[in-house]
Amino acid sequence: MLVFIPAETRAGERRVGLTPEGAQKLIKLGLTVSIQEGAGQASGYHDDEYKAAGASVAGISAISTADVVATVRPLENDAIGQLKSGAITISFLSPANDAQTVKALADKKVTALSFDVLPRISRAQSMDALTSQALCAGYRTVLIAAERAPKFFPMLMTAAGTIPAAKVLVLGAGVAGLQAMATAKRLGAIVSAYDVRASSADEVKSMGATFLDLGLDEVEGSGGYAREMTPERAKAQQDALKKFISASDVVITTAAVPGRKAPTLITTDMMSEMKPGAIIVDLAAESGGNVDGSVAGEDVVVNVPGGSITLIGCKDLASQLAVHASKLYAQNVVSLLTLMTAEGVVTPDEEDEVVQGSAVVFNGEIRNAMAREALNLPALATGKGE
Repeated sequence: MLVFIPAETRAGERRVGLTPEGAQKLIKLGLTVSIQEGAGQASGYHDDEYKAAGASVAGISAISTADVVATVRPLENDAIGQLKSGAITISFLSPANDAQTVKALADKKVTALSFDVLPRISRAQSMDALTSQALCAGYRTVLIAAERAPKFFPMLMTAAGTIPAAKVLVLGAGVAGLQAMATAKRLGAIVSAYDVRASSADEVKSMGATFLDLGLDEVEGSGGYAREMTPERAKAQQDALKKFISASDVVITTAAVPGRKAPTLITTDMMSEMKPGAIIVDLAAESGGNVDGSVAGEDVVVNVPGGSITLIGCKDLASQLAVHASKLYAQNVVSLLTLMTAEGVVTPDEEDEVVQGSAVVFNGEIRNAMAREALNLPALATGKGE
């Protein structure tokens, strides 16, 4: 069976769906691997390396004969139109926010697996691309904050006086948030953090950060992810966080609800009492933003008494670390395909909980509940698309 890796077409995306090392592993499974010319170049992986690993290099037309197509971002409509019936696609595919792409995949009678909704269970850890890419994003977020902040992160004792350490607040203690805490701590900042899941307190402390207990009820969904909050719960959280935000030099927001719009954590009112010169870095800007007014890929200046603060809307964070982000992502792809491959044939088992959970579309049927809701389709019987 042929696994084809097209070049990423979205502006700013430098990652690739499979590295030469990953191609070699798939070939050992009995699969044939082909990659579009130049697809890995932006992430530091060249055509000759793929050829040396045993893969072939082809034009985009090879997608029409592929049994499996692996990308980072969802395929564009033109590429979807070239897929053969029964093909398998693997990518990030936000089912609630990109319902038309889901419909186009269903119309082609393919099976579309998405890392956005991969079940968070122990046997799927090696396939968890949300985690691997969040690791990259959390690290990169702090480097951006440190570069843009008008203050040192560490405390410095100099002949000219002592410089106090910067106060960094991280909102969200998922993988990205924890990596942000650890990186900020390594740079010498005083780090505090908050998450709606009280169970994350020990993880926060293990990063050397102080966990903020706001005295609110816990908000935790299935599989360890946060779930959406009621408007009343969100307002209570915003009110309680305001004093901590106003005392911070840098605020990093990392909260996400898989497959849905990011929750609003910081409102315009909450920013009004921040210190002039403070920085907010919104890691979730691409998925709707955790901060009022944030725009993915842009800086927004917000006036406060005595000056202004800068709101940085992040975009393509993992892509900015394309070499290692691609290496990690490729291993996630390999692990998922290994689960489904026997004797050189890829056969998704719809009874397997990993396949069942990650299959937004299965043989042309839209299985994901969020996608069906977005497309105004009736809910499926229990056991499918959960």
